[in-house]
Amino acid sequence: MDELEKACAEKFSEDDMARLKKAMNFAYKAHLPQKRESGEPYIIHPLAVAKMLFEMGMDTNTVIAGLLHDVVEDCDGITVEDIAREFGTDIAEMVDGVTKLTKTGKSDIISKEEAQAENLRKMFLAIAKDVRVVIIKLTDRLHNMRTLEYCKPEKRQRKAREVLDVYAPLASRFGMG
Repeated sequence: MDELEKACAEKFSEDDMARLKKAMNFAYKAHLPQKRESGEPYIIHPLAVAKMLFEMGMDTNTVIAGLLHDVVEDCDGITVEDIAREFGTDIAEMVDGVTKLTKTGKSDIISKEEAQAENLRKMFLAIAKDVRVVIIKLTDRLHNMRTLEYCKPEKRQRKAREVLDVYAPLASRFGMG
């Protein structure tokens, strides 16, 4: 947690740092029992995503949404309403948007022809009313790609294909690739 906190402390206001620390504690508690495929605590992933977003120059709400991006999807009993109550509507809407993109991304469409991948890209853009949602999702996938060595070969291949067919062209369109 210290890396993200130290990096943000140089640019965020005291109020923003208080919000960030609150989100870090929330994410830490929510992901506490979870592990990555590497065996590391799951919290390492959302912390890395948030730090990458900060390094890209994203605003405080986007960094916080990046930190919380998996809590609704992966943690029992946490809802978008909980996020809104604790962190505000803007952050909750981004977390909800990333969750919806994740659900779309898990469909069988990604394994079919390029035309279907293009349709999925269009769906992503249509679902994401806020470009920050797509940027969070792209950053999430980038961090996942950096840690693929811990996945089983078939999962590694599936995730790599998904990134090549869907996320890489999107990242290129956003000037991230």
